[in-house]
Amino acid sequence: MTVGTRPRAQRAPVRTHGTGAASTALRRMLEAPRSPARVLAAFPAGVYLEVRTALEPQVIAVVTGQATRLPNAMVVNEPMPRVAVGDDACVGDGSIDLGRLSLRAHRWWDPAPPLGPVPVERLARSLPALTGLCARSARRPGLEGNGAAVLLAQGCAEGSLLKSVVAAEQLVGLGPGLTPSGDDVLAGLLVALRHLGGAVGAARAVWLADWLAAAVTFDVRGRTTPISASLLHCAARGEASGEVLAVLRSLAGRQSLETALQRLLRLGHTSGADLAWGLGIGLAAVIDLEGGGG
Repeated sequence: MTVGTRPRAQRAPVRTHGTGAASTALRRMLEAPRSPARVLAAFPAGVYLEVRTALEPQVIAVVTGQATRLPNAMVVNEPMPRVAVGDDACVGDGSIDLGRLSLRAHRWWDPAPPLGPVPVERLARSLPALTGLCARSARRPGLEGNGAAVLLAQGCAEGSLLKSVVAAEQLVGLGPGLTPSGDDVLAGLLVALRHLGGAVGAARAVWLADWLAAAVTFDVRGRTTPISASLLHCAARGEASGEVLAVLRSLAGRQSLETALQRLLRLGHTSGADLAWGLGIGLAAVIDLEGGGG
């Protein structure tokens, strides 16, 4: 060290500022005081961040328009910054700071828009169409033929809380990947019971959704991946990706089922097929519990 010189002050990184369209599921996290976060996964079209909190799993997906619009996502136009798994980030005080990119929400979107009233007869007509399209698809569920999934379908159709919870407990975290197949099936089921049950006024289906949601999300952080745990919390509130919401609208007769289902089935290796399976279980249960299957 040269005598008489001062150590150089460390410069703060120069940030690029941008905006995105954020899910209302993120509002509380974004508006809270700043909290540290870390990169869980990084892809060309999206980065997953885990916000360090003692409450329920808090994961944010920062994605481009080419990625799946998950219910916990902020969709941005900017290219993803170069970050690696384990890198630090920060969320709160209205922004997401990721690498050299600082993002703010310029608008909000609802990941759980209500369907509005739907006759149960309309859903009854949609069930064979959904079942047939899934059966003919080359995209197969990851747990096809699994006994717990079969038990889950039986329990929900009967309105049996005991059978449904026992099966759900076996499915949480079952399977490989960032979102295991068992979790995807459960997410599809929870969203279907809540939205379709509410749309036809099937109080028993909504009651079942409430209890299953409590069972599935209890201590879920220790039973599956952080990303999947956060998405199960979203599903418990009826929040879903754009592809899942499009299938729900199709089942209600609001748009083409085949087109929406094909988009859903293309997600991931088996995620789309697993979600569709869960939606089918929930759809059949709502029809049976509301007495529209005859």
